[in-house]
Amino acid sequence: MDYLIIVIILILIVFVLAFKSVKILRPYEKAVVERFGKYQRTVESGLVFLIPFIESIRKVDLREQVVDVPPQEVITKDNTVVIVDCVIFYEVTDPFNAVYNVVNFYQAITKLAQTNLRNIIGDLELDQTLTSREMINTHLREVLDEATDKWGTRVVRVEIQRIEPPKDIVDAMSKQMKAERMKRAAILEAEGYKQSEIKKAEGDKQAAILEAEGQAEAIKKVADAQKYEEIAIAEGQAEATVDVYDAIHKGNPTNDLIAIKYLEALEKVADGNSTKIFLPAEMSGILGSIGGIAELFNDEDINKKKKFLKKIKILRLIKL
Repeated sequence: MDYLIIVIILILIVFVLAFKSVKILRPYEKAVVERFGKYQRTVESGLVFLIPFIESIRKVDLREQVVDVPPQEVITKDNTVVIVDCVIFYEVTDPFNAVYNVVNFYQAITKLAQTNLRNIIGDLELDQTLTSREMINTHLREVLDEATDKWGTRVVRVEIQRIEPPKDIVDAMSKQMKAERMKRAAILEAEGYKQSEIKKAEGDKQAAILEAEGQAEAIKKVADAQKYEEIAIAEGQAEATVDVYDAIHKGNPTNDLIAIKYLEALEKVADGNSTKIFLPAEMSGILGSIGGIAELFNDEDINKKKKFLKKIKILRLIKL
């Protein structure tokens, strides 16, 4: 019975010694080993052997971690109070400095971020603060990264979550934005009306030009048609004159016939309303031969002779 108790005690001692002397570190972990409270070494992930009751181990997580900085009131350069908060993403790069150079990293980086937020936003006006988030993020990350370097950490990025101005400022900004949008709408409407009028004027101008060109083309066509008509008439008259001339010559007319035709033409000239008639210079010679022409008629042609003498009388009156 005593032998069994001794065996159990020995097994418990071995188990306790094994638990104290063997540690397992995961891939994202590193650790520092202390011997009698003094730094001994830094160990990597995997199986770690320690001297029981003499050495102790302190693990450090190497994964990226987040610190949520509480909201705080910050005064801008133009004396406007805004509420700002942010989040910080960091990772441990040196386990020794992370363990021995800072007591409470979370509290330290939170206070450091709040202090630097006051400094950065205090140099900016409200409008710049609201529109310069990226600049604030970059500047704050650089400051925190430099300050936490001795703590064995690296600040990966900083993101501003909220920048909240006072309610009256928000209302004023809302009214300003509404007025600006109404102004833009009015400008766009005026610009649209202007473009519409310009397009309308250009359309009217183009229509007038096309109408004028159409009228000019129509006038040209009408003129060409009239020209063609006059040319055709002139050519017809010329052909008719030639035909008459050829017919006269082919008919071999006598002087008597020519004289009669001449007198008929003069009768038509004298038939107008004019009080003065100009006769050709050779009219006297023609009239002198008319008496001989009258003798050509015989007694049977008394009527023709009378008509002929009547024409001679009219011509004499015209000459007087």
